[in-house]
Amino acid sequence: MSTPRSVSPVSLEGFELRVLQIPLVSPFTTSFGTQTVREVIVVRARTADGEGWGEIVTQQEPTYSSEYTQGAWDVAGRFLVPALLDAGRLAPQDVARVLDPFIGHRMVKAGLELAVLDAALRAESRSLGEYLGAVHDRIPSGVSVGIQRDPATLVDTVAGYLDEGYVRIKIKIKPGRDIADTAAVRDAFGTIPLQVDANSAYTLADADTLAELDRFELLLIEQPLQEDDIVDHATLAKRLTTPICLDESIVSAKAAGDALALGAASVINIKAGRVGGYLEAVRIHDLCVDAGVAVWCGGMLETGIGRAANAALAALPGFTLPGDVSASDRFYTRDIVTEPIVLDDGHVRVPTGPGLGVEIDAAALDEFTVDRVELIR
Repeated sequence: MSTPRSVSPVSLEGFELRVLQIPLVSPFTTSFGTQTVREVIVVRARTADGEGWGEIVTQQEPTYSSEYTQGAWDVAGRFLVPALLDAGRLAPQDVARVLDPFIGHRMVKAGLELAVLDAALRAESRSLGEYLGAVHDRIPSGVSVGIQRDPATLVDTVAGYLDEGYVRIKIKIKPGRDIADTAAVRDAFGTIPLQVDANSAYTLADADTLAELDRFELLLIEQPLQEDDIVDHATLAKRLTTPICLDESIVSAKAAGDALALGAASVINIKAGRVGGYLEAVRIHDLCVDAGVAVWCGGMLETGIGRAANAALAALPGFTLPGDVSASDRFYTRDIVTEPIVLDDGHVRVPTGPGLGVEIDAAALDEFTVDRVELIR
C-alpha cells in the first residue's frame, strides 16, 4: 500500500490567492467547448517556517465541472481559507477534516491541501514523490489531443506529438466526431497506444455508435456517459469489448469503490483536483491496486505546480498506464516555474527536490496575474 506517512504540522500565517490567465499555445477543443486561455487559481500558503504552493484547477466557466473560477475564489476566500487559518497549527493530513463541513468544492480543497502539504514537506526537506510512495524516478508521458478541424488535421497533429516522443495518444471525441477521427488516426499510425475521451458527450442511446469503436483496439474509452450515469456505464460495459474508464464520475474513494462494485469501469482515471486532493488520490490508487484495476493520472491543463504534483502521483506503483502528464510546452509557451517539465525519450522526470520540487518564476507569475488577494490570520 502507498498510504502516505504523517508529516509534521505547520503554523499557518496566511494565504495568497491569485487568478492567472495564461495563453495556450493552440486552442484546445473538447466536447464541452474550446479554450484559448487557461484561467486558474494559484495558492501560496505562508507558514512560520516558509511557504508552499498549490493550484486550484477550476476553469472560467462551469462547463466541464460545476466548479469555476469565481465560485472557487469566493468559497476559498469566504469560507475555506478562514477555516484553515482558524485551525492555526495544522498537519496536511488534517486539511480535509477541517474543510469537511463545507459541501463539495473539491478542486478548491485540493489546491489548498497541496499548498499546505508543499509547505510542510519543504520544512522537512522531503519530496512529494517520496511522501506519496513513488517507486519510479520518471514516468511515461501521454498527450491529450483536442478535437481538430477535420480528420486530416487530426492526423497531422498526432504525427507532430509522436515525433516529439509521446508514448500514448488520447484523442477527444463527441457525437459526429468519433468513428472517422479514430479510424484516421489508427489507419495512419498502426498499433500505437491509442485511447479516446468523450467527456460525458454520449448517452446509452449511443451504444451502437460506441460499439463501433471496438474495432480499433483502443486502450480504453474514457467517460462516455454523464458523470452520474454509473448504472448506465455498467450496462454499456457489457456491450463493449473496449475497456471503459471513468473520469468525471470518480469524485472520491467511495465513488471509485461503488463504480468497481457495479462493473461500471475496468480502468480509473485519477485527477487529484477532481477528488479533493492528492491524499484522497492515493486512497483511490490503493483501492484500485487491491482490486487489480489499472489507474492512470489525468490532467487539467495544469501549470508547473500541478504538473509537478501529478508527476509525483503518477510514479506510484498502481499507475500502470501512461497518463496525461505531458511536457509544459504542450500547452504553454511560458510556464510559471523556473524549470518547466520537459519530455525525455517519451518520459518526464519526477521532481526530487523538497516539496513539489519546483520553484516559482516570480516574473511569469506576475505577468499572468489578473487578480490577487492576501488573507492573513
